[in-house]
Amino acid sequence: MDEIYFDVDTAIPCGLIVNELITNCLKHAFPGDDKGEICIELLKTDDKHVLNVKDNGVGFPEDIDFKNTKSLGLQLVNNLVSQVDGTIELDGSNGSSSILYLRNWSTRSVCKSFQCMNYKCTSVVNI
Repeated sequence: MDEIYFDVDTAIPCGLIVNELITNCLKHAFPGDDKGEICIELLKTDDKHVLNVKDNGVGFPEDIDFKNTKSLGLQLVNNLVSQVDGTIELDGSNGSSSILYLRNWSTRSVCKSFQCMNYKCTSVVNI
């Protein structure tokens, strides 16, 4: 597995994005006594980094436009995605999957304050 490094100006917003997406999973994906999984993946391709936060819960409501919403949490996610010059997609089938695409900073100097190995479904939430 390749090591992935972000500079601090990218690492902090990414951490906040992941925190908000996991919070949304915990609040909305598993109603009642439902149990499920939350998976966090960070992958590096030739030209970008892909951060995916997904769950196998009830899925994202079809009638909500997550890029234009009154939800403070989703507004925060969209603003942070813009701050890191990324793009985000939402897949509401088979649970919810929020996929963040970040450009590859291989030509910039990076701070080793945030290091991830390619994660594969490492978090299981039993609610």
